[in-house]
Amino acid sequence: MREEQLLVNEIFHSIQGESTWVGMPCVFIRLRGCPLRCHYCDTSYAFQEGQTQSIHSILQEVQEYSTKLVEITGGEPLIQPNVYLLMDSLLDKGYEVLLETSGERDLSKCDSRIFRIVDIKTPCSGAADSFVEANYEHLTTRDEVKFVITNREDFDWAVGTTLKHALLTKTKAVHYSPVMEQEGNSCIQGVGRLEPALLSEWILSSGLPIRMHIQLHKYIWAPQLRGV
Repeated sequence: MREEQLLVNEIFHSIQGESTWVGMPCVFIRLRGCPLRCHYCDTSYAFQEGQTQSIHSILQEVQEYSTKLVEITGGEPLIQPNVYLLMDSLLDKGYEVLLETSGERDLSKCDSRIFRIVDIKTPCSGAADSFVEANYEHLTTRDEVKFVITNREDFDWAVGTTLKHALLTKTKAVHYSPVMEQEGNSCIQGVGRLEPALLSEWILSSGLPIRMHIQLHKYIWAPQLRGV
């Protein structure tokens, strides 16, 4: 019988750079492929690069590291059906498992023991309206949501979405992150990044307990560096 397999872009040991788990040692399993094309995507190499790997082989590689925190990311990891078998296998071995997903696929299929970090795409992301509306009902206090903000339009939309779906009480945390780089975003009209200080001002003015969030790993290592 053939072993269950996944298309894997890379597996590496690094410092968790996003979410409330920020700063923690973590093993990352980056799966290949994504149906979205966000203007600011920093892992576009995962669209096509990677190789087939059995779940048994993935588990063996993960076990080479001492940390018990694992994140499954992409691309979009939920486009591969066998990802659920990988999650179950990791959980059964005692790992704390984070899943980073865009919410473009049904979240209800995930094991309830998973910690989901859901990146909801804003109007100027290049992947607007990709989020499955029913997923708002599947979010729990184990989950975190993130909005990458490119401009004031995105910010105002994110605030409206946060309030409409009661995300501040429904989830563990709501993160707003300033875009660091992008290409060809007509909403931005040539601006390459949103300054963290400006986003901080908007958050403070909103009066909401939103977490201002920057990608820690991009300040520790070069932003374009892989495997960190």
